[in-house]
Amino acid sequence: MAKAKVSKEYKTVSQIAGPLVFVQKTEPVGYQEMVSVRLSDGSMKRGQVLDTSDEIVVVQIFEGTSGIDRQASVRFLGDTMKMPVSREMLGRVLTGAGEPLDGGARIVPDKELDIVGAAINPWARDSPADFIQTGISTIDGMNTLVRGQKLPIFSGSGLPHNEIALQIARQAKVLGENEEFAVVFIALGITNEEKQMFMKEFERTGALKNAVVFLNLADDPAVERIVTPRLGLTTAEYMAFELGMQVLVIMTDITNYCEALRQVGAAREEVPGRRGYPGYMYTDLAQLYERAGRIKDKKGSITQIPILSMPSDDITHPIPDLSGYITEGQIVLSRELHRNGIYPPVNVSSSLSRLMNSGVGKGKTREDHKAVSDQLYASYAEGKDLRGLVAIVGKDSLSAKDRKFLDFADLFEDRIVRQGIDEDRSIERTLDIAWEILRELDTDQLTRIDRKYIEKYLKK
Repeated sequence: MAKAKVSKEYKTVSQIAGPLVFVQKTEPVGYQEMVSVRLSDGSMKRGQVLDTSDEIVVVQIFEGTSGIDRQASVRFLGDTMKMPVSREMLGRVLTGAGEPLDGGARIVPDKELDIVGAAINPWARDSPADFIQTGISTIDGMNTLVRGQKLPIFSGSGLPHNEIALQIARQAKVLGENEEFAVVFIALGITNEEKQMFMKEFERTGALKNAVVFLNLADDPAVERIVTPRLGLTTAEYMAFELGMQVLVIMTDITNYCEALRQVGAAREEVPGRRGYPGYMYTDLAQLYERAGRIKDKKGSITQIPILSMPSDDITHPIPDLSGYITEGQIVLSRELHRNGIYPPVNVSSSLSRLMNSGVGKGKTREDHKAVSDQLYASYAEGKDLRGLVAIVGKDSLSAKDRKFLDFADLFEDRIVRQGIDEDRSIERTLDIAWEILRELDTDQLTRIDRKYIEKYLKK
């Protein structure tokens, strides 16, 4: 991936710690410069400069440091890590290091791009707009995803976030003619069982033909886990801004990525920040998330759905907390809904898409979308509040109107939230189901919907 330069080899390895090798008395080298390491047995490993000073250079080794000793020879290659990109990448499954995992040939690149990417000039950014349909009602109807947005899913251990990620990857589409759509699916720190599930599902459903899949396994070196999302995002940038495609990037699980950051930080003996994570984790996450967006005068766009599992379901944990500051909303999964057998267990009360208004309405989804969404939120919140009251005073103590709200909450969870793992709902179908359950309320309880929409859709 890197171009070699004429450079001498150094046999000045002074220390090996975790995935890091410390090299003394070197020539001037640049940050993130690629490195080759020749072991005593003649085998080679790749690395990257993590830190540099006049006295010592810190190199992170992608394949792990096993077998490296003080006799190893280190050569600095004079270039940063590149990702070979091509339109032919669609339909391919790659390792976390960008190597073929599907038995196919190596990628013949049209270009080789720096994996760090170039920051989008704020002046050149275009506002996220236009609806992306995921086929999941709680997202499309209540927390709409918009092209160029970054909308994370906050999950927890044991919740079906991988299944939801696969469902979105299969079903996601843009509603428009002559729009090329692609998915870049980045799995970080997954088990071998999860790897087999991902590959099987992509092949079974045929979704692989419009996707590029990067799979980083849990037993791969932590350093590779830091590189994998950058390889995937570089691929997405090429497809979006050079090939003009609408690209959806799904990354799961960002928590594993942050654990790798913490592991490398500990090996460098850095002063830890909150809960032992590096103090620069906010900046590091922003470098990933902010690669989403649209650029003026460019046809393509990059939309991100990062998925993270919250340790102990703690939404104030540093990973979801910092992600919430950078991204434009969040989809929160509910353990209570999961225990009740509802899939996907999306807690709409805690979820939010800050850019929803940019992607809904006449000409984008449907004219009644925003009003129906507001009414569903209000009526469901009323019904959930009444559940707590019923636990104290009993259902018989409620008025007839309150009982309707109470029943509506159950109906909402059963008809809107619950759907099959292979059920792909159009936005029209989602809104039609919403009107079907809103008919269970009295007309005077529909306080968030304009009378013209009630007359047009309620009796349909």
